Amino acid sequence: MRLIVARCEVTYTGRLSAYLPESTRLLIVKNDGSVLVHADAGGFKPLNWMTPPTVVEEFADLLVVRKRSGRTEDRLEIRLVEVLSDQRHDMGEAAGLEKDGVERDLQLELAAQPHAIEEELRLVRREWPTDIGPVDLMCRDCDDQWVAVEIKRIATMDAVEQLSRYLERIRLDPAMSGCRGILVAQKVRPQAATLADARGILTREVDLDLLRGRREPDLTLFA
Repeated sequence: MRLIVARCEVTYTGRLSAYLPESTRLLIVKNDGSVLVHADAGGFKPLNWMTPPTVVEEFADLLVVRKRSGRTEDRLEIRLVEVLSDQRHDMGEAAGLEKDGVERDLQLELAAQPHAIEEELRLVRREWPTDIGPVDLMCRDCDDQWVAVEIKRIATMDAVEQLSRYLERIRLDPAMSGCRGILVAQKVRPQAATLADARGILTREVDLDLLRGRREPDLTLFA
């Protein structure tokens, strides 16, 4: 990881345009291609950022970060006016974030009962690897098509973004270009459901006690 404290100005072009005038900021350049621009205010959220996969190019007084997004290119240009500190740190091999107990238990139960997500869904592998992290479950459906399943306790818009990034990487393989996504949670936030629908991602709510057989399904009356 590289940490740069510098007076700089930042220009972003791509799906929209943004400009940060000259000021002292913290630049974080991670080995995975992530680049974040922070100010000494505003909490944890960066002023601007680029997520992998990116190409980072360095010139005498300029950092250029490029990323393809469909037919367009996102571009972050950071003009370094004065570098106050430039340090590199070896963070070692990163351990994955441990899921909380509910998410872990949901994953185990749904891996054993993928039909609870969708009829005739069958598991291929848990923790399917991509170059930006593992997908919880990789399955095939009744038409033998690939289905990536991400599992959360509560599904937020961030979870939709996470699954979208996984799908983007998975679909680079021509054999899996038609892979679709399903976001499964005990509770799906309304905003997350709206965003998922716009991205072509299905959402499912499941009951862990029901999956474990600790509760009977709700009775449904038919006319």
